Amino acid sequence: MKRKKIIGVMGPGGGATESDLANAEEIGKLIAKNGWILLNGGRKSGVMDAVSKGAKLNGGLTIGILPSDNLEGVSEFIDIPIVTGIGSARNNINILSSDIVVACGIGMGTLSEISLAIKADKKVILINNNNESKIFLNNLSWKKIGIAESPSEVAKLIKNYFD
Repeated sequence: MKRKKIIGVMGPGGGATESDLANAEEIGKLIAKNGWILLNGGRKSGVMDAVSKGAKLNGGLTIGILPSDNLEGVSEFIDIPIVTGIGSARNNINILSSDIVVACGIGMGTLSEISLAIKADKKVILINNNNESKIFLNNLSWKKIGIAESPSEVAKLIKNYFD
């Protein structure tokens, strides 16, 4: 039997834009509809909550890797919360547990996750409206970063990576 693929979706919490949130929710929906598993930071904040909502409301399975040592602040759309008590070090768990990493929006935590993904030789898909970050990250590792302009393009890139 074939193992289900885990898609890690990373993005800003409090600093997420309206566009980031809309994209995240749609990406979550597409992850669920394709039968993939969603993994993220698990909190009820920004991209984490929006992508979890999109996946959960469309029948998807959601996993949240929490930075704290308790369930405080967990998204109501997370099926499997993983309590770590290790703060931002949980970013490494997010990346290493994902088959493909989607960066939806940009922030300091997201940048650290993208860097960890590149170092771990993971495929990364970037979707955001910040051209400077697209150029910077594409120049940093153009062979490992796919740039998507829409959630449907994210899903198409994921499917291409799995083929």
